[in-house]
Amino acid sequence: MAPKKPLCLPSLLLPLLTLLLPQADTRSFVVDRDHNRFLLDGAPFRYVSGSLHYFRVPRVLWADRLFKMRMSGLNVVQFYVPWNYHEPEPGVYNFNGSRDLFAFLQEATLANLLVILRPGPYICAEWEMGGLPAWLLRKPKIHLRTSDPDFLAAVDSWFKVLLPRIYPWLYHNGGNIISIQVENEYGSYRACDVSYMRHLAGLFRSLLGDKILLFTTDGPEGLKCGSLQGLYTTVDFGPADNMTKIFGLLRKYEPRGPLVNSEYYTGWLDYWGQNHSTRSIPAVTKGLEKMLKLGASVNMYMFHGGTNFGYWNGADEKGRFLPITTSYDYDAPISEAGDPTPKLFAIRNVISKFQEVPLGPLPPPSPKMMLGPLTLHLDGNLLDFLDFLCPQGPIHSVLPMTFEAVNQVHGYMLYRTYLTHTVSEPTQLWVPNNGVHDRAYVMVDGVFQGVLERNMEHNLFLMGKIGATLDVLLENMGRLSFGSNSSDFKGLLQPPILGQTVLTQWLMFPLKVDNLVKEWFPIQPLKSSHPQTPSGPTFYSTTFPILNSGGDTFLFLPGWTKGQVWINGFNLGRYWTKRGPQQTLYVPRPLLFPRGAHNRITLLELENVPPQPQIQFLDRPILNSTKHRTYIYSLSSASEPMELSGH
Repeated sequence: MAPKKPLCLPSLLLPLLTLLLPQADTRSFVVDRDHNRFLLDGAPFRYVSGSLHYFRVPRVLWADRLFKMRMSGLNVVQFYVPWNYHEPEPGVYNFNGSRDLFAFLQEATLANLLVILRPGPYICAEWEMGGLPAWLLRKPKIHLRTSDPDFLAAVDSWFKVLLPRIYPWLYHNGGNIISIQVENEYGSYRACDVSYMRHLAGLFRSLLGDKILLFTTDGPEGLKCGSLQGLYTTVDFGPADNMTKIFGLLRKYEPRGPLVNSEYYTGWLDYWGQNHSTRSIPAVTKGLEKMLKLGASVNMYMFHGGTNFGYWNGADEKGRFLPITTSYDYDAPISEAGDPTPKLFAIRNVISKFQEVPLGPLPPPSPKMMLGPLTLHLDGNLLDFLDFLCPQGPIHSVLPMTFEAVNQVHGYMLYRTYLTHTVSEPTQLWVPNNGVHDRAYVMVDGVFQGVLERNMEHNLFLMGKIGATLDVLLENMGRLSFGSNSSDFKGLLQPPILGQTVLTQWLMFPLKVDNLVKEWFPIQPLKSSHPQTPSGPTFYSTTFPILNSGGDTFLFLPGWTKGQVWINGFNLGRYWTKRGPQQTLYVPRPLLFPRGAHNRITLLELENVPPQPQIQFLDRPILNSTKHRTYIYSLSSASEPMELSGH
């Protein structure tokens, strides 16, 4: 007789686990049109959600921020997926480290938060190019966010990678994603291409199935072009808007089902040169309570804003080019540093009137650190490091080429030519047709002459001998994320003109500044040209220890003008002390080495260095100091025009 096989322990446990775990086929999130509500697993459900962007928060802090959201009474977190963050080059995908959105989904599960996902392909979000990859512009005639075959081919390729990975996380499959947005505020885009929206809806359905709730979001004036039969229609608006009128308009497009505000604005974004935006606590809480009394579901945009680290900020075009600040604090209920604010506690109190709020106190503010002042030391002019910044050498062209044409996505590119005749009298350098995208730092034989800027009048006059080197460092200050949404090419879009002479025969150096900071510093420049009072693009750095465990801190750069800053090789983002309103940069504690280890800070100052090249670390942010009132183009504080709703 053959011996009996011993029973396998996993086979004994499997039936028990099957009974204990919720069954995927019993899970559902649907619209109950008869009673104007959502049903979660057959029971009435209303979500009170908040937006948080994993790409604006260091991964080690995700759990902290999500926990605070849950403790505030939220039951859902809403977030975008920026395509350009995950597909830096066609067919090259990155879901590692801070880009691991599946780890973020898992953290949301651990925080007991459901998820509303907004994968685009366009997201706005005040993010570089609204989340679209800049490599799309290598086809200069492409029509973004339309049925253009080139655009659709790229979109299809991306979603055929992303959406199958999302599929297991759908709520009915046992995951936490209850609904997914198709596109983003498409009704605010001039194209109004219904075929494009139908294509996206069909693509989402083919890859995700029929059970997941798909929806659209638009401002009230965008509902006509943004909504689509078969997708649930939602709206967005802020505390200053007419709620009754807007929800009434929504009912024309979605006669039955729950009312949904997918973006209820708790604050607003900041532009360089404008005042810091705030929204009062009474206004926010009054509007929230009124919506909840109506039985509406609501998502608060933002609940925690975070930071536009590196080069990731977007820009708007509302009469002129408006780049967005590094801080994305947004005057949100959870501050940029992750601290609960009075606005959070007021919102939590409102939520508690309508649904249960988790018991227990919220964590206190994180420890903060002060340090300095610290004196920075001159490393050298940017031109001194050109061989390290562009090791492959320059590209030659008769006329200047754009960033996109030479595969430079972010940051900086140097344009170089030589004067073909002596210019003995001050002669104006200018670029026709607003052809500087976005800011140009001009040098003759290494000496800084001044700045040219997009949409701004600058009178820049040059002199030089025949054969003199003319260098123009171009900064990409962030591609348009909302506004015209036209293809926002970067660099010199037109050849500069000196007097009446069109300048030709250009050398273009795509600069790898981050590589230099991470891999080469500290190094000695190949040549030394340090003037007594450095000006123009110049590197400064120093090292400093933190003797205790440290804490979150805010880098203050008094007297510095404009530039980029790195800490321990991490690109903290842009500073623009001279223009404001943001005066400090948030430095999360995990970026710093504690207990005596040496930390390195590196600055690329683009214009003028203060007489004392010092910096400080403060224990609180300064976000509201605008130095140059001539640059202020304030939005009306009395009410917010509907057309400015846009993320």
